[in-house]
Amino acid sequence: MVAVIVFHYFPTWLPGGLVGVDIFFVISGYLISGHIVQQMRADRFSLLDFYSRRVRRIFPALIVVLVASLCFGWMVMSVDAFGLLGKHVAGGADFVANLVFWTERDVRVDESNFNPMLHLWSLGVEEQFYIVWPLMAWLVWRRGLNVLATIATVALVSMIANLVIVNIDRVSAFYLPVSRFWELLAGAALVEIERQYGNMPSSLAPYAAGTGMILLGLSFALVRVEQMFPGVIALLPVIGAVLVIASGRDIGLKKLVFGNRLAIAIGLISYPLYLWHWPLVSFGYVLEGGTPGKAVRIALIALSFLLATLTYFLIEKPIRFGAFKRSQVALPLCAALAIIGLCGIGIYVWAGFPA
Repeated sequence: MVAVIVFHYFPTWLPGGLVGVDIFFVISGYLISGHIVQQMRADRFSLLDFYSRRVRRIFPALIVVLVASLCFGWMVMSVDAFGLLGKHVAGGADFVANLVFWTERDVRVDESNFNPMLHLWSLGVEEQFYIVWPLMAWLVWRRGLNVLATIATVALVSMIANLVIVNIDRVSAFYLPVSRFWELLAGAALVEIERQYGNMPSSLAPYAAGTGMILLGLSFALVRVEQMFPGVIALLPVIGAVLVIASGRDIGLKKLVFGNRLAIAIGLISYPLYLWHWPLVSFGYVLEGGTPGKAVRIALIALSFLLATLTYFLIEKPIRFGAFKRSQVALPLCAALAIIGLCGIGIYVWAGFPA
């Protein structure tokens, strides 16, 4: 998350920071697939329960950020810009932001800085994956098929699609889910490997962790936004993330980098931090008419952390871990997000764009 923030606020400082999203895809695939496998092994897996958990995890903070962005956009944006914001909010609320931005492929990189919802493309890819993957995993498990072989086959198809599409249309390869699913499946594959063959031997773990961190470092150093990405080079952050995760929790260097109190604290608020950081700097572009000054950007980073912390403790944590029953919370959250999506479409039409 920190790498992505640095890339978005100071792109010349860490040009390869965009691979933080690819690392996140691997981690997400590993954590959530691990939960699915655990539930299926205990014969307790329920699609309704799974999606209810996703709603409680994703929707509350997203609703807050979308509403705040619409309110602030109303105050500071032109009619046309606010109309486009409405369209993009609707895309974010419906988890198809990546597809919306894919259709807007002619937008220049410098113009995209004025789009406060641009970061939601990755949330769209992730949620599209979790619409398909749990059902597929459940069917494969129920029928007694080879789960690892299934994951490998689907991941291979997605990787081939990535390599083909990136050479035809780089924008399509970046935004389309078919060319991104293999990254989430890399994490899912690690879960199944560990289930079938056990964890990595302790004698190999330090080498895996070291190699993984080297690959991650190379990713940050070598990848550039103007390259044909994801492409082959996306293997660097994906394999690096897999190796670091597979090495376990007891590796000294890994604990030093990822297990210190600051890293853990940032991890707790990582989702609302992801949601807040980009709209703040994007609205900075809107207000300044260009790149905000360095002092302004540093202040916006601090504000991102403050808002993320408040969102986590006051909204996300009470809803996720509070006494509310899932059925009592999930439906109202779905309704609220649907209303926000409809409002976004209404704003888009009100601003004079075609329905």
